Amino acid sequence: MEQTILKQERTGFWSRLALWKKILVGMVLGVIAGAVMGPDAEVLKPIGTLFINAIKMLIVPLVFCSLVVGVTSMQDTSKMGRIGLKSVVLYLGTTAVAITIGLALALLFTPGAGLNMTITDPTAANEAPSLVETLLALIPQNPIGAMAAGNILQIIVFALGLGIALTLCGEKAKPAIQLFESLAEGMYKLTEMIMKLAPYGVFGLMAWVAGKYGLEVLLPLIKVIALVYVGCLIHVLVFYTGLISVLGRLNPVRYLKGLINPAAVAYTTTSSSGTLPATIKASREEMGVSQGISSFVLPLGATINMDGTALYQGICAVFVAQAFGIDLAVSDYMLIIMTATLGSIGTAGVPGAGLIMLSLVLTTVGLPLEGLAIVAGIDRILDMARTSVNVCGDLMVSVLIGKSENELDEEVYNRAGSDKA
Repeated sequence: MEQTILKQERTGFWSRLALWKKILVGMVLGVIAGAVMGPDAEVLKPIGTLFINAIKMLIVPLVFCSLVVGVTSMQDTSKMGRIGLKSVVLYLGTTAVAITIGLALALLFTPGAGLNMTITDPTAANEAPSLVETLLALIPQNPIGAMAAGNILQIIVFALGLGIALTLCGEKAKPAIQLFESLAEGMYKLTEMIMKLAPYGVFGLMAWVAGKYGLEVLLPLIKVIALVYVGCLIHVLVFYTGLISVLGRLNPVRYLKGLINPAAVAYTTTSSSGTLPATIKASREEMGVSQGISSFVLPLGATINMDGTALYQGICAVFVAQAFGIDLAVSDYMLIIMTATLGSIGTAGVPGAGLIMLSLVLTTVGLPLEGLAIVAGIDRILDMARTSVNVCGDLMVSVLIGKSENELDEEVYNRAGSDKA
């Protein structure tokens, strides 16, 4: 009898821990394992890869079903348009602020000064896509093909169109709407099951990162890493909480407590889209945002809200310019802000997408793409911080829009984080 009780107590301790604490344990153990094993920690990477693959498996059906359900649950198409406009304005506005913070920090602390890099191939630049090409790419020629290819932006456009059409069909569309609601619930349950594997996946990922990137690699670029992390903290702890307090008239501490789980997942998976299941769960269960708002705003944010990525681009663009001894004019800085802000709409919320977007920013202002090689080695470290900011921004916007639409359960919001083990 006593042995049974002891066994239950031993197994119960881990099961009683909050998810973020389990993830933290996985992170710490992963770093230790990576530091001890060094490059041999590569053998642990498949554990993390399996977790990321499981998360990626959720993305397309979760986004599609969530958006269709989110749109149809509103019933009022004018309300949907209003919420969509609010979301886009907030997402793009906060992105512009983020890159401005990044530029200011880089100009103030000059991380690239003294490197004296030389340009060996000034023609190595890809032409940026035109506005017309970007707009044409929004509409999928084949929705099924878009889903198979994982083109999230095209999936969102199709899901929005289908949701609006089903809403306008009235009674005849009820069976289809019920089907999507059932599929969405199934995806939420599958998400819950997969998230239980997060601590183990995080362990494998962190062991690989710690083993591959030692302090010897990070020291030359420690200033860039520090600036990105400081900028991310400023953006979340000052700007986001300020918006929560001023626009939402809500307690910012509750917001910070409620975002712990998704921010921890985002930090280790480095995928805004991959973190979407955890983000939706936190928004609904810990912050009190309605299903309609969270199902509409968060998938949209996972695609177009790239605050952390924009901040990183501002710092890295100035870093590259300083490293190669290139002086940027005020017009160049404005162009960087515009490019990163508008370009964030098409940036995929997956690991490594920041480097792709950075290449577009560097090309736009005429900086050498060789600069990508300088930061590529530490991109994973930077990706962790910027992805966390992206997810925090998604949650902030969902809370503000939920409050403005009277679809925020403030009783749930005000107890966020208070019942964690």
